[in-house]
Amino acid sequence: MQWAVSLAVVVAGILTIRPVGLSGRGLAVALLLVVNSAALLARRLPEHRVSPRLAVVWLTFGVVAAAALIGLSSSGTGYLFAFFLAGHIGYRLETRPALVLAGFCSLLCGAVLFLRIGPGHELLPWIFGLAAGAPVLVGIVNRSQQRAVRAAIDAAESAERAARAEARTAVLTERGRIARDVHDVLAHSLAGINMQLELADALIDTGDLDKVREAHNKAHSLVKESLRQAQWTVHALREDALPLRETLTAMLASSGHRDALTVTGTVREVPAEAVRSLLRIAQEALTNAARHAPGGAVAMELAYTPASTALRIRNRPATRRAAPGAGSGMGLIGMRERVALLGGTLAAGPVTEGPHQGDWQVEAVIPQ
Repeated sequence: MQWAVSLAVVVAGILTIRPVGLSGRGLAVALLLVVNSAALLARRLPEHRVSPRLAVVWLTFGVVAAAALIGLSSSGTGYLFAFFLAGHIGYRLETRPALVLAGFCSLLCGAVLFLRIGPGHELLPWIFGLAAGAPVLVGIVNRSQQRAVRAAIDAAESAERAARAEARTAVLTERGRIARDVHDVLAHSLAGINMQLELADALIDTGDLDKVREAHNKAHSLVKESLRQAQWTVHALREDALPLRETLTAMLASSGHRDALTVTGTVREVPAEAVRSLLRIAQEALTNAARHAPGGAVAMELAYTPASTALRIRNRPATRRAAPGAGSGMGLIGMRERVALLGGTLAAGPVTEGPHQGDWQVEAVIPQ
């Protein structure tokens, strides 16, 4: 649009401004017409390619050339150069220098018309010259609007970058959660299976087939337990939110501990992330109870309070001999990480007093 308007002003000047010739006043008008056309067409130069100081020089020179064209030409649309150049002054320069230069343009064009026409004529022509700098206000408004649009675009791009960074953080957090889930399922189980298989290899040399068979059966049991734990994990990863109480009941039943869940307080909906963490803690605690205290009774309590949701898992001492070997120690670390991410606490250890003295208890408390 600017190109079209600028070209239209130039073409109108060429067709209407007189005199134009190769000598005398006609030559001066022709040269001024070329200078004004160049100054006007330079509006299309990108802002980053023209320094503010050079822009002031170029626009000041253009204003002087436009006023000279108005003074030397006897007819035509020479005043249009001053009008459109004043508008561009408001767009290209900051507000204060733009107003100063536009005021200079108005005074110069008004003085030229006043001197050329003389004081004995009507006031309209030279007052019209005084209005030559008025379009600067339009240029200032356009510049303000463009800056507002640029600011909005920059803000949108910043918001998009922030959203991408947040998405990357969420992905990393989810990867960490999945890594903990995979560890909770595989680390202890694979370690136990490996230990039983190594024991079976060692017993083969002794010829004690009964003990070899026993080690093999234990390894087989661990495989089945691992598969069950993996199924729970996949199910939890696929669901946005599992019913906490029902899922805990099903987990206890699958571990051979029916009717072992006690619920206290007013049942309410728990955030999905807290539900996943409590389920994984319960899964880890039940796995540890089966490994380190086989045959011992298990009790689970889910307590709702106005300030928190607490899960306690207690197991009695073993009634059967536990398989030798130690865990990786990463299970408790993973459970504490889960609770810490939600601002809660986790305690694990033997009960030293009260009716449950001698039991092993895991307690997770997640704030509401």
